[in-house]
Amino acid sequence: MGAEEEQRRENGVVGVGERSKPISEAQFLAWKRQKDAETSARRAETTRKRAEDIAAGTVQMNGRELFLHEPWVFDNDRY
Repeated sequence: MGAEEEQRRENGVVGVGERSKPISEAQFLAWKRQKDAETSARRAETTRKRAEDIAAGTVQMNGRELFLHEPWVFDNDRY
């Protein structure tokens, strides 16, 4: 097991009960900003793709999208 533990330490794998190298607040905030940027970019791409699919007619709108896009459909004043 000594060789396995040594290899894990070299690869940066932390076992149970072991402590990892602490990071500074600046490092954490930089990581968080990067992660948030990736998440927002992924969300924007998904939204753009969904809008394209709806415009092409390959995907149906859900109720919320239909209400935001065509609110006259939900107008009950006619009845």
